[in-house]
Amino acid sequence: MAIVDDTFTPVIPPLHTDKDGAVRVGGTRVTLDTVIGAYQQGATPEEIALQYDVLQLADIYAVISYYLQHRPEVEEYLDKRNQEAEAIRQEIQNGTTPAAPFQGA
Repeated sequence: MAIVDDTFTPVIPPLHTDKDGAVRVGGTRVTLDTVIGAYQQGATPEEIALQYDVLQLADIYAVISYYLQHRPEVEEYLDKRNQEAEAIRQEIQNGTTPAAPFQGA
């Protein structure tokens, strides 16, 4: 039994980068950081869907699959986001105004 190549189409992860550089899931404001953080803390895709009801279960599975297949790149992105968040926390604690994210030209 042969499988016809036209039967299956590749699934593109439902991720997009917003104007501030945050990667978001589907057409929502839920970040990749949020979904992967919940997954890393042991939440199942179903539990994540219950917690973030704007997300589609299939999108959560697709995002986790993408993470598992591209772990080094996603971990690098998450580390960068954590560093940026820590810098903002420090600025707030020091009483300075956080710098606006770079918008690019």
